[in-house]
Amino acid sequence: MEINTIKPAQGSKKSRRRVGRGIGSGLGKTAGRGHKGQGSRAGGYHKVGFEGGQMPLQRRLPKRGFKSPQLKYNGEVTLADLERLGADEVDLLTLKAAGMVRQLIKTVKVIKSGELTRKITLKGIAATAGAKAAIEAAGGAVLSAPGASA
Repeated sequence: MEINTIKPAQGSKKSRRRVGRGIGSGLGKTAGRGHKGQGSRAGGYHKVGFEGGQMPLQRRLPKRGFKSPQLKYNGEVTLADLERLGADEVDLLTLKAAGMVRQLIKTVKVIKSGELTRKITLKGIAATAGAKAAIEAAGGAVLSAPGASA
């Protein structure tokens, strides 16, 4: 094999459709654009969702709800996750290193799901009321970051 003999696999390259090249081509005369109207003209277009002046579907339907763009920076960790982690002091960097939260996460909250038997100290991590009670019952402490809501 030589570099000047290399060709693409048979049938992998399809020749482009040549329109407006006579009756025999199958795409002569109107060249696949149909007869008259905006779509047949050069430069004729309308915006996405345009329905010919009728009220478009996305404007007819009611709008509901809101999803905060900040949600992607919030993470959750369960008590069962902390039990498996095996660290005595837990902060955001520890959780990121263990792969329990994504690298993008800025704030983490511990939720009460599962059991906790070990003594754990949370630093700069918020906890729900139930999770905080469970941590303190196991002999641990929650040293929340300034501004973090419990």
